[in-house]
Formats: sequence, C-alpha cells, structure tokens
Amino acid sequence: MCGRMTLTRSGSEIADYFALEMADAGIVELNGGPLRARYNIAPSQLIATIAPLAGGERHFGWRKWGLVPSWSMDPSVGGRLINARSETADEKPSFRAAWKRRRCLVIADGFYEWSQRGRVRQPFHFRSHAGSLLGLAGLFEEWHGQDGELIESCTVLTTEANADLEGVHHRMPVILDPTCFDEWLDPASELAGLKAMMIPAAPGTLDRREVSRRVNSPRFDDPQCLLPEPESEQNLPPKVEQGELFGPDGGPSK
Repeated sequence: MCGRMTLTRSGSEIADYFALEMADAGIVELNGGPLRARYNIAPSQLIATIAPLAGGERHFGWRKWGLVPSWSMDPSVGGRLINARSETADEKPSFRAAWKRRRCLVIADGFYEWSQRGRVRQPFHFRSHAGSLLGLAGLFEEWHGQDGELIESCTVLTTEANADLEGVHHRMPVILDPTCFDEWLDPASELAGLKAMMIPAAPGTLDRREVSRRVNSPRFDDPQCLLPEPESEQNLPPKVEQGELFGPDGGPSK
C-alpha cells in the first residue's frame, strides 16, 4: 500500500517535471502562500494532484487523501479508501466510475513503507534513484453534501511491489512514466491500455533508506522524519501516542 508520502520540491520543479503551463504555476498552498516542504503527508490531509481540464490541459490542484465516492452517504468512508488495488479498481463500486472518467496524477518525491521487526515496525523511505519527482496513478471524485459541502478527494493506485521493496512490503504505488501521463489523464483513453500501465516500476527505479520512527506519528512533519533512527532508540518498543489518528502504515490506529 501507500500510507505516507513526502513532497519537498518547489513549485517550479513540479511545473517543469509535469509540463504544466506556467500560467498554471498557481502551485501554491490553498492560502496563496509558497509551497511548503512536506515530510510526512498522511491520509485525510490535502495532497497535490494533477487532473485534466476540459481542453486537455493539465491542472494542479489540492485534494483530500482518501476517496469519497459521489454516492456515499458518509464522507468518513474516505479514511478507508486511501489506496485502490489496480487489479480490481475497475470493478469495485467505490472506484469504477472514477477509473473510467476521473483519473489524476498524485505528486510526490517519495513514500514510506514499514517492515515488521518483532514488536517494532521500522519505516523506510523510498525515492527516485534518478532524483526526479514521482507521478503516482490516482483516481479522484467530488462529493456534495446536502448542506452544500464539497469534498474533492482522491486515492492512490497500488500494484505488486518490485525488487526495490523486497523485505519491506508486498505492495507499492503505481509510478507512471512521464510518457504515460497524457494517456492516463485523458478521459477518452482506452481502458485496456490503462490496465497495461498498472505494473510495478522497473527494479532500480527507487532508492530506500531506513528512517526515524518519528514518522509513525502524523503530528511530526519535519526533516527529522528522514533521518536515521537514533541509536539510543533503536531497540526500544514502539511508542503508543495518546489520541493517535493513524497507525504507522497510514491507516487508522488499532
């Protein structure tokens, strides 16, 4: 799965990598401020995405991580839909409409996965070996509440893990090559061709490193999340955070 992400690049780097029109370099926070580096993006938070406009142009926008189907009676369902299995997304009621017509790119420069070591879940950070950004395959929806509330949400598609994740996790996000971006975003694309994109990245695409268990808590979002675990804490049992919203895999705490 994909339960946490990082995005530490500038707006200009994002515009260049995803070939956004400079007029669309409204790559800023919702409050209009400059894009801030994120080291521990968690479910239910806003994440950076690219979706197509009517004319086919790529448009940058913020969406809540955790897809809320348009027909859902309860928007909290999004907390359980942060990922969609690419093998079955076109069949599942929660995802099949978005699979056909509402596909997006989720922007990241890395993601976290956890490996179980006895009682401890050790986090690893994965990033592009080439040093580039990552365009993750995503689906998006709009949910309208009876009181006029609008929730724009999305989910990240996953596939079987490649060798880069060996020993850490059996799933990984679908990482699209830039040459596939237009076809993925185009609502008119042949669905069979899209399914062919839902494959693990080639071995060697990603670098990985062990990082601090600080990232286990979404309360922490700073560069220390990417540092190695301090030796003084490496053999300590996992900490239980009072009132923690998410477990270390990005899902709800048990």
